[in-house]
Amino acid sequence: MKERMASPERVYCVLAGELPDRVPVMAQNFQNTAYLAGFALDEFCRNPRLIAEAQIAAWERFRYDIVDVENGTVAAAGALGCQVDYPKDQPPRLVGPAIEKLEDVSKLEPIDPTRDGTLPALVEATRLIAKALKGRACVLGEADQGPFNLAAMLVGMETFLLATVDPEQWDAVHRLLEFTTEQCRRLALAQIDAGADFTQIGEPLAGPDLSSPRVYRQFAFPYEKRLVEELKKRGAPLCIHVCGNATRIMGDLADTGAAMLQTDSKVDMVRCREVTQGRSVLVGNVDTTLMATGTPEEVMHAARAAIQAMGRHGWFILSSGCTLGATTPAASTEALVAAAKLYGRYDQHGLVDAPEERADATDQADGNSV
Repeated sequence: MKERMASPERVYCVLAGELPDRVPVMAQNFQNTAYLAGFALDEFCRNPRLIAEAQIAAWERFRYDIVDVENGTVAAAGALGCQVDYPKDQPPRLVGPAIEKLEDVSKLEPIDPTRDGTLPALVEATRLIAKALKGRACVLGEADQGPFNLAAMLVGMETFLLATVDPEQWDAVHRLLEFTTEQCRRLALAQIDAGADFTQIGEPLAGPDLSSPRVYRQFAFPYEKRLVEELKKRGAPLCIHVCGNATRIMGDLADTGAAMLQTDSKVDMVRCREVTQGRSVLVGNVDTTLMATGTPEEVMHAARAAIQAMGRHGWFILSSGCTLGATTPAASTEALVAAAKLYGRYDQHGLVDAPEERADATDQADGNSV
C-alpha cells in the first residue's frame, strides 16, 4: 500500500475492492458550486462553460477525489418532452408530464444527448471538466434519473405509482420501463464518451419511503440490473442513488451489480455495510441539513461515524447523503475532506482509526500461526 495516492488511483483502488491510503471523498454539490461562483442556477444549468468553471474552481478549493457533474434532475425528462421550469435561484423542477397515459409511450422519440434539451450542456460540461482535471480527480458524469423515476416523470408520478399496484396495468408499466431504460443507457454512454470515469442514476421514487420492496423488485430492479450489465460491456461503472431510508432494499441494490450505491443519511449504516460488503462500494452519507446548518465540528463527527460504520475495510467513499443545498457553507465541505484525511486512513488491516479492528486482526494472525 502506498503512503499517498493520487485521487484517481485512490478511487479505483476502492472500486477494485482493495485498501487505498485513505477514504476517498465525493462532492455532490452542483448547486453549491454555482452559488460559490456567483452564478444564477437557471443560466448555470444551461451553460456548460459555467458548469465547468464553477466545478473546477470548487475542486481547486476543496481538493476532493470525485467531481459530480450534473445540471439538476429534470434534464432527461425535459429532453423527452416533459414541462420543466428553471427558476433563477432554485434547482430545475418538473412542471408537467410528457404523456397522458402509459400507452402513449409509443408517441415519444428517443433522446439524442447531443441535441435535446439541456443534455448537450450536461455532456459538454463533463467533457470540459474531464479534460481539465485529467489525472488529478475522477469525474462522475450523471445520467440523471433511473428507469423507474424517469418513467414516473414522463407519465406523472401519481399515475405511474398507482399503475405499479394495478395488475391490469403491469404490461404497460413494463413497456414504459423498457423505453426509459434505453434512454438512461444513451445518456450514460454519452457521459462516458465525454470522458467521465463513471456515471450515476437517481431512483428516489423506487425506495421504501415511497414504493414497497415488492414494487422495487418487480419494476425497478430488473431494469437497473439490465442497465448495469449494458454499461459493464463498455467498462462503465454505475452508481445508483435511492433517497430516504433504503435499508430494506440495499441487498437488492447490490444484486444489480452496481459498482457504487449512494446512501442517504436515513439508512442503517451498519446494516447496509453488512448486506453489501464485497459487492458494491457504499457512497455517503453525511446529512445535507447538518452540512447546511451545522458546525464544521459536527460535520466531522458525522463523517467519522459514517467512515467507522461503512468503511472499516474499504468499499467506501465519503460524501453527503444527497445533493448539497446551494448555500451550504464552504467550511462544511472543508470539514468533510478533512475528516477523510484525519479519520479515514488505512493500513493493511483496515482503518487506522479503528484500533479494535487492528487488534482483532493481529489476534487472528497470531492464532493462525500457532
